[in-house]
Amino acid sequence: MTKAYSLSKNIDPKGLLISLAVITAWWISLVFLLGMNFSWTNPLTYLGIVIQTHLYTGLFITAHDAMHGVVSSNKKLNHGIGWVSAILFSYNFYWKLFPKHHEHHKFVATDKDPDFHHSGRFFPWYFSFITTYVNFWQVLLMALTFNLLKLFLPQENLIFFWMLPAILSTLQLFYFGTYLPHKGENNNKHHSGSQHENHLWAFLSCYFFGYHYEHHDAPNTPWWRLWKIKEKNSQGTQAI
Repeated sequence: MTKAYSLSKNIDPKGLLISLAVITAWWISLVFLLGMNFSWTNPLTYLGIVIQTHLYTGLFITAHDAMHGVVSSNKKLNHGIGWVSAILFSYNFYWKLFPKHHEHHKFVATDKDPDFHHSGRFFPWYFSFITTYVNFWQVLLMALTFNLLKLFLPQENLIFFWMLPAILSTLQLFYFGTYLPHKGENNNKHHSGSQHENHLWAFLSCYFFGYHYEHHDAPNTPWWRLWKIKEKNSQGTQAI
C-alpha cells in the first residue's frame, strides 16, 4: 500500500468539523432552494445555482480527503464521511472512486492514469472523465429519485437546484482539478501544474485544488491547508 493509500496518523480534529460543515451547508442550501418560489427574474435563482454548485464540489472534495485519510483518525468514521459525501454527490460510490483516485496519484499522466487523456483537448478529455466516473446505477438512482421527489417538490427546483449544480460541479472539478493541472508538459516529479498563488480564487475555483502540484507533493494534506503548502512549496512548480 502506497503512502497515498495510508490513513494519516496526525489528523487535525478540525478536519471532521469542516467536513460536517460542508455536508450540513449543502443540505441547508438544498432544502431552502427546493422550497423557494422559482423565478428567472429572481437574482436569488442564479446565486442559488452558483452556491449549490460550489457546495456540490465541496462534497466531492470531502470524499476526496477521506480517500487520503485526513477527515478523521477513526478509520471507520473517516471512510463513513467519505461514503456519505460521495453518495450525496449524485450517488457516486466511494469504494469505486477510491482505487481510481489512488491510481491517478500512482500513475499520474500515464496510460494507467484514469484521469488523464493524451489528446490534451478539453471535450474529449471531459467525456473520458465523465464516462470513467459515471455509471448506469448512478443514472438509474438519480432518475428514480427525481421521479419520486417531483411528486412532492416543484420540478423546476429539482432540475435547477439539485440536478444542474451537480453537472456544473463536474465541470468545475474537471477544469480546475484535472484539466488545467495536467494538460501540456509538466516537467516535474508529479507531472502536475499549479495555479498562481491567489488564495481567495484558489478556494472559490476548486477548494484550493488548483494548487495541484502541492496536493500531489503532500497528498495527506487536507484541502483547507493546501494554501499553506503553496506558500512553503511554490518554488519549482509550473504555474497554469
